[in-house]
Amino acid sequence: MKILFISLGCDKNTVDSESMIGLLQEKGYQFTDDETEAEIIIVNTCCFIGDAKEESINTILEMAQYKESGSLKALIVTGCLAQRYKEEIQKEIPEVDAILGTTAIDQIVTAVEKTLEGKEENFVMDCNRMPRVQAKRSLSTGGHFAYLKIAEGCDKCCSYCIIPKVRGSFRSVPMEDLVEEAKALVAGGVKEIILVAQETTLYGKDLYGKKSLPELLHALNQIAGLYWIRILYCYPEEITEELITAIKTEEKVCHYLDIPIQHASDDILKRMGRWTNRAHLQEIIGKLRKEIPDIALRTTLISGFPGETEYDHEILMDFVDEMEFDRLGVFPYSPEEDTVAAEMDNQIPEEIKLDRQAELMELQQEIAFEKAENTVGQTMMIMIEGYLPEEGTYIGRSYKDTPNVDGYVFVNTDRNLMSGDFVQVKIIGSYEYDLIGEVVE
Repeated sequence: MKILFISLGCDKNTVDSESMIGLLQEKGYQFTDDETEAEIIIVNTCCFIGDAKEESINTILEMAQYKESGSLKALIVTGCLAQRYKEEIQKEIPEVDAILGTTAIDQIVTAVEKTLEGKEENFVMDCNRMPRVQAKRSLSTGGHFAYLKIAEGCDKCCSYCIIPKVRGSFRSVPMEDLVEEAKALVAGGVKEIILVAQETTLYGKDLYGKKSLPELLHALNQIAGLYWIRILYCYPEEITEELITAIKTEEKVCHYLDIPIQHASDDILKRMGRWTNRAHLQEIIGKLRKEIPDIALRTTLISGFPGETEYDHEILMDFVDEMEFDRLGVFPYSPEEDTVAAEMDNQIPEEIKLDRQAELMELQQEIAFEKAENTVGQTMMIMIEGYLPEEGTYIGRSYKDTPNVDGYVFVNTDRNLMSGDFVQVKIIGSYEYDLIGEVVE
């Protein structure tokens, strides 16, 4: 039986998809990229914002057509959309044969088998269940880097976010399991491990009675053959002195931090249900840069949140100008069903949301382009990602760059390099967000 597996959404979803594919491979299933020859199609969905929900629904509908025009015998929907909209999917898309929620990924083989037997069964369980998959993950990232999901769910309950209702409360993965999984990834060729969760900074608090990300970093730092450890999604109010010290002193931990602040106006932060304010944001960013001068900071913002005035927007613009983040993304506010923010007064017109998003990105472009220019002349360790034959150059990333999110370094050399190789590169030029360099022999 040939399976087509489609993974949508975030890197946490990517880990779930890799785990499910690993389970299916253990049972001997084969995989294809051709929709017309797939006998089983599995779509791992996302519903975090409206665009993601629309993409998931359109993908399911598109795949459902192959029951008529292809070899498709079973269509299975998994992930966040499945968890949240099980009844709607069953009613509106009868071509779907099985539905797996966010905590049922370990049931994927059973779901496939039951579906092929002609039984329509659904596996949408308590969103606080904690599935553990023992099968070897099938990496979709090229093999030289991998995501390590250290926790599931979230307790923050921000007013705009549906994640706690879809993925449950915050649950950490035991440290010994994470270290074992990381060792297996490194044994398979992984050089960089990227720690992900809805919020990484709270890791371990539920299991060990305290925030234990520094201890996890120390344990991972001991793994032979691992070169980089990257941390994403650190909520600013949870960053401790111990975490800053760990980033500073554990040699394999990249001097890079993703801090999703969402806004800088105290009024909007309060409406968002965020547990911080502008003064604290300034304090924690200042502390990080003082303790780790070469740290690269990334953040994400929301434009046009309900009640955001032009004054609030200007506060955010001033904050971005002052903080000069190395990396920054902006998303226009998307009202989600069953969230507090969707019912708030003073919803912002879409045109204004997009205008404010564009203004923020234009400002950030100036900052980012200037930072790239200031990198010229520096020598940096670069991980090679691949080769561009039409350009005759390699493409890579520095410690400042998360894959598929940040910029690239185009590397010129006569040496034969492979993806995952590390080389010292002198930066000789910049182009917008990207850098150009040559290998230092």
